Amino acid sequence: MIERHIDFIVLHATATYATMDVGVDWIDRLHKKFGWKGCGYHFVIRRDGTVEAGRDVSIPGAHAKGFNANSIGVCWAGGLDPKGDPEDNRTPEQKEAMQSLLDTLTHVFPEAKVVGHRDLPEVRKACPCFDVKQWYYGED
Repeated sequence: MIERHIDFIVLHATATYATMDVGVDWIDRLHKKFGWKGCGYHFVIRRDGTVEAGRDVSIPGAHAKGFNANSIGVCWAGGLDPKGDPEDNRTPEQKEAMQSLLDTLTHVFPEAKVVGHRDLPEVRKACPCFDVKQWYYGED
């Protein structure tokens, strides 16, 4: 069991095209180029629905400035349309895997609220490229 208090499970998109099946290794290399200690997400969901473990959940992530100490970061591969604009292009397998992972995480961390990166204060991004409140909680 981890010793961090988790208030949020933050959903992200890799901001890659639907044709790109990226995972933890790719993100790890990218984040190291940013000068970080490796993959800043705790979980990555590939295009086929495979859930890969990134940073250990006992360690704060590097995915949501100001919220890393008390959150778990979940990222899905995709998020851009062919023109490079934000798009919810999650595959059915990704949606199913995301739901299953969130069910597990909210069971382990019952006080945690599931949010999109864009739902956090002062975030000016489309990430995760879909409305988390509507998809997960059925809220508008």
